[in-house]
Amino acid sequence: MVLLGHTLLTLTLLAFGCLGSVQAKHNLHARHPPVKRSANRCRNGNANPLARLTGTVTPIKNVATSSNTGGSCFPALDFKMPDNVPDNLSGWWCDPSTEYAFVGFSYEISACQDSNTLKKDFKNIRDKFDGRYVRLYGACTQSGYYNKIVDAAWEAGVGVHALIWFGFDGGSAWKQRRDDLFNVLHSNPKAKFVTRAVQFGSEPLFDGVLPPNELASQVKQAKDELSSMNIPVTISEMAYGFQMDGNTGLKLMSTIDQINAHILPFFGQSASTAKASWGAIQNEINNFWVKNAKGKKIYLTENGWPSKVSNGSMRPNSGRAQASVKQEQDYFDMLDDQCQFFKGVAGGGVAWFAHIYSDAQEEGYGILDVNGNPKFPFKPKTHC
Repeated sequence: MVLLGHTLLTLTLLAFGCLGSVQAKHNLHARHPPVKRSANRCRNGNANPLARLTGTVTPIKNVATSSNTGGSCFPALDFKMPDNVPDNLSGWWCDPSTEYAFVGFSYEISACQDSNTLKKDFKNIRDKFDGRYVRLYGACTQSGYYNKIVDAAWEAGVGVHALIWFGFDGGSAWKQRRDDLFNVLHSNPKAKFVTRAVQFGSEPLFDGVLPPNELASQVKQAKDELSSMNIPVTISEMAYGFQMDGNTGLKLMSTIDQINAHILPFFGQSASTAKASWGAIQNEINNFWVKNAKGKKIYLTENGWPSKVSNGSMRPNSGRAQASVKQEQDYFDMLDDQCQFFKGVAGGGVAWFAHIYSDAQEEGYGILDVNGNPKFPFKPKTHC
């Protein structure tokens, strides 16, 4: 399925000594004019690497979890969905500290995929790739569309990181998207059983959609709105977004329930090959995310390496950065080789998503090509 437009959010510079600074380039949906933004390099002098930090495991706030990693908790790989919706969430979710390494895919919904397509794709994510979660990206403008997401996720047995999409054109359309999502969460009895988290924006700090204090207020209001359903609320953001304007965004770290981090090292100022990026990735996780998460669960929600560069706004910031199918495969093989590292990170380990499911959603970044075929063998570890 070919989408009407492709979206590329920019991403974190993973260069030693300059955590999170980035020359940001956005490839927007076709309905929006191209935008390019440039952030000062090493803008924050206090963003230098620190010693590796450790801490205690802290389960995601407000979530009723099970300590069982087997078939009695959702969405473990051997979990069987019940015939009927349970009465409550007690023991429903697997403890987040048992979820690390590969957990699923980012999945763009700007094309408003129909129910059959969603069910087919979500089942493929579950059955072929051992994915347990889908992290939504973009937005569908159809009222009540999240009902289709919920029903597909329930049928496939995957959890969802839902998203309130701000877009790139300003305005207040996000409020309707927020209200529409919340209406479905309250009205669909299955919704709270598949919605693992709500992301209040994808890079909202970097895009400046709201002042940090106002964004924090919206997150707090969302937490109150969803408290009866035990759904954590966060933002999906790169390190630089938190560090902008004198680290004002870091105030949100105490407000959000979990960390949904963006790491795409292809855009680093020193990027070359995918395998060469590991030191910078490890450095950023240890010295920014772990330090500031303070024991909260960390997910890498926008995370990948392109197989091709199709236009100017997707070009890297380093002339040595290589884009090819081999480099994309090398990137995910490298992450897979680091399973023990991800398992051992403070806060219950680091769980990572592959960005994105298909080249039909983000050209060059998909695990599948535009025809729905895998570009390379992909079956990363879910435990080690």
